[in-house]
Formats: sequence, structure tokens, C-alpha cells
Amino acid sequence: MLELKPNCECCDKDLPPSSEEALICTFECTFCKDCVETKLNGICPNCGGNFMPRPIRPAQLLEKYPASVKRVFKPDGCT
Repeated sequence: MLELKPNCECCDKDLPPSSEEALICTFECTFCKDCVETKLNGICPNCGGNFMPRPIRPAQLLEKYPASVKRVFKPDGCT
């Protein structure tokens, strides 16, 4: 099951579970659309993979399957 990380690893922007701005790679590294397009050129700085839109978990399932609250912030990897 996807973790649904709460923020962009590059700029620390909040990315709630319903966000259409969240993009993930195959390892669930999570970035906002702006950072992927303007800073990362569509390539994950952690694994070198590409990005896809993160699926949105239906609100009624968030109570049973909550999103992660662990923030990952690596601004040095986004320059």
C-alpha cells in the first residue's frame, strides 16, 4: 500500500492525500509537480527513475488506511 507521504522532498510543500500536485517514482519518493518540472527535469534525484501522478486514496478509506505523517525533506538533492 502506498505511504502517501505528506510533503515534497525538495521544497517541503504540503501534499495532502487529496493533492493532484503530488508525483511519485517507483520507490514512492514524493515531489510536487513544480519541483519535478522546474528543478528535477522529470528525473528522481534518489533513484534516477521517472515520475507518475500519485493516486488519490478515497476519503472514506483514509481512516482505515491513513496517510503517512513522516516528512522527508532533502533540499540538497534538488539543486
